[in-house]
Amino acid sequence: MPETCTRIINLRYKDGSVGSASNPDTFNNQRFEQLKQSSLRRGTLFVDSTFPPDGNSLGDIPDLQPWQRQQVKWCRPAEIKKLMRVGGNPSFIIDGASRTDFSQGLIGNCWFLAAIGSLTLHKELLVQVVPCEQSFEEYAGIFHFRFSWFGRWVDVVIDDFLPMMKNELLSVRSKSANEFWVPLLEKAYAKLCGSYADMHAGNPTEAFKDFSGGVFMNYELRNQHDHNHDEELWGSLSRATDCKSMIGCGTFPANGAAANTLAVTGLVDWHAYAVTGVCEVKKHGKPVRLVRLLNPWGYQEWNGKWSDNSYLWNQVSSEDQKNCVKREDGEFWYGVMIIMKMMLNKNCHLLLLLLLMELEDFCHNYSYLSICCENPNFMDGDLTCQWKLMSYNGRWIAGKTAGGSFNERTFHMNPQYRIKVKAVENKGNNNLMLSLMKKPVQNRRNSSQNAIGFSVFKANAGKLDARYLNQNLYKQSSFTSDREVVELFKVEPGEYVVVPQTIYPNCSDEFLLTVYTKTGVKMHRGDDDHDDHDDHDDHDEKPTPKPTAEEEGEEISENYKLFKKYSDRDEELNIVQLQRLLNDSLLDDIYTDEGTIVMLTYQYSGFTVNVPLEGFVAVISQLESSKSKC
Repeated sequence: MPETCTRIINLRYKDGSVGSASNPDTFNNQRFEQLKQSSLRRGTLFVDSTFPPDGNSLGDIPDLQPWQRQQVKWCRPAEIKKLMRVGGNPSFIIDGASRTDFSQGLIGNCWFLAAIGSLTLHKELLVQVVPCEQSFEEYAGIFHFRFSWFGRWVDVVIDDFLPMMKNELLSVRSKSANEFWVPLLEKAYAKLCGSYADMHAGNPTEAFKDFSGGVFMNYELRNQHDHNHDEELWGSLSRATDCKSMIGCGTFPANGAAANTLAVTGLVDWHAYAVTGVCEVKKHGKPVRLVRLLNPWGYQEWNGKWSDNSYLWNQVSSEDQKNCVKREDGEFWYGVMIIMKMMLNKNCHLLLLLLLMELEDFCHNYSYLSICCENPNFMDGDLTCQWKLMSYNGRWIAGKTAGGSFNERTFHMNPQYRIKVKAVENKGNNNLMLSLMKKPVQNRRNSSQNAIGFSVFKANAGKLDARYLNQNLYKQSSFTSDREVVELFKVEPGEYVVVPQTIYPNCSDEFLLTVYTKTGVKMHRGDDDHDDHDDHDDHDEKPTPKPTAEEEGEEISENYKLFKKYSDRDEELNIVQLQRLLNDSLLDDIYTDEGTIVMLTYQYSGFTVNVPLEGFVAVISQLESSKSKC
């Protein structure tokens, strides 16, 4: 990052701790080096039992008919090359990773590939996500990639079986048939999502977030223009580019057109693009702002103003041409000139526009711009401020803590998080950012359709009751069915309560709440009774404190020891860990598969993806009760 951009301070995962970028946690308890060395010693190629090369990992891809799915064949790179009749040896990366290394396959994940295009522009992030020392030497059929997954960096291990149909890769295709880093990266991300099909449709900001662990902001152009924020929008984009942000955008469907329909302008409806550069040139002395875009398809470029063969390039200086003219296939410049009426077709591409009434039609016909940066500085221009973040895992439980939106009578049942914001020097207009992410159900990205949001209240002592909440709303986020909702605020020093919520009551889900501030902040559950503690202790607060034998009885104490043996450092069990615990310790010779574990856990405890101690105890009690009746 440039010197003008400061790094954010993560108070939960400090540098070097497990889960930090420098020390990623395991995913599915798989350790890459151990698995690779084990395969090499045995002389076998690794096969990933947690994401096997079969129909479950592929999923129900919308663009494939059932009979076509039956034709999918999983092959390793050497076999792929033979089927494609390509010579030479397979390679991981050839001559470095580039934004033009790949084009989209049959998976509907242009949003993800647009994010990869942005990732290749930032080498520090790229080597964090893609360990580039990997190769096909000492080959064991195993690779690994790193992602920031709900606030924690994880290392995802995969085998190198890739889906093929009719001797062509079904997934993303590399421009060089010998290069495999992109389809392998796509497979690792599909494993995170639950299947390739679970990657269908999305917003580049999801992948931006998972590639960087940063903060993002979506801009709706129509809304920005209607509120006279065009200059602010351009300022954010320019600063974001200086801070080496990942930037993406997407088009509207035109006149009811289906997704990925090619328009006469060369643009694609309902399609995600990467923003790969910005600049400003002068045409006849008047400023023109240009944005460079990349189509993940690798072809089909904008053919209007400022396209490759546009006459407008002859009307700018040779120096400006030199700065802008270098483009790759699938990349194009799109520009807008101040004091120039924009007569634009609905199908034109999304880009930033400025200051004139004529911009209204443009903003009316385009969708969103997404910016993801390591910190929020690009939003308010204070690039030297150092933000701090802390996060908290929580859950809504139907009938207990799933109170629904502010308009519901049960709203006060939602979890409450108390934060104390300290005084800050007058740098920028905003000093508090809140992010709420809903976690996938049963590790499937598209499993939860609950819209989420949050409310902020000026705090009173103790847990806030329904009457107080109804009368003291301070801020309210929008609701979204996307994975994450983010809002940036300017607040006075003081104490506040944040209430995460689903739009409807009695919807069980799990979430991650993250608070970003320009100064130190204290945070704890609003219904907890404990003294204030310093900033370094807040992020280590556990949702489930350790019970003692005196408090819970000897049986609970023994269960805690067993729970502690298999759980992660946040004292939670994922489904794989719980499955191993039950099969190893409690169910004797009865093997229980993952699907059964998920059903048992949800039925007896109300928890899904991550199970805390109380959920584990509930499951154990029910299982032992059932065994005693047999």
